[in-house]
Amino acid sequence: MQITRQAEYAIKTMLELARLPFGQTLRTQEISQRQEVPEVFLKKTIQLLARGGLLATQRGAQGGVRLYLPADQITVADIIEAVEGPLAINPCLAEGQHCEKESFCPIRRILWRAQNAMKVELRRESLQEILNEQ
Repeated sequence: MQITRQAEYAIKTMLELARLPFGQTLRTQEISQRQEVPEVFLKKTIQLLARGGLLATQRGAQGGVRLYLPADQITVADIIEAVEGPLAINPCLAEGQHCEKESFCPIRRILWRAQNAMKVELRRESLQEILNEQ
């Protein structure tokens, strides 16, 4: 599994917003400039994060985007899942999927352990904890 550029931009955006006092908004254009992310692409990413319940958007002169949840309640796994969907290193291990070869697949248990280890690691620290380490 490889994290997409969109997931990377989403993580950078969320970290940028996590640096602000909770509830404060930031304009998309400012995030785009600070993170060197194309604004058109960033807007699509922000829509996914908002649909995923991680961001709130506000229109108007005082508009912008803000974290929907406090930074200590958001992990990298949450962000990736909002943008990419459920984390799975192989389609047979995706939520809701059933593999007909499951009972005799020689590598399924190894892939399953690897996937779970990845999920644990991506959920280990909140955005706030990541920022505190800097």
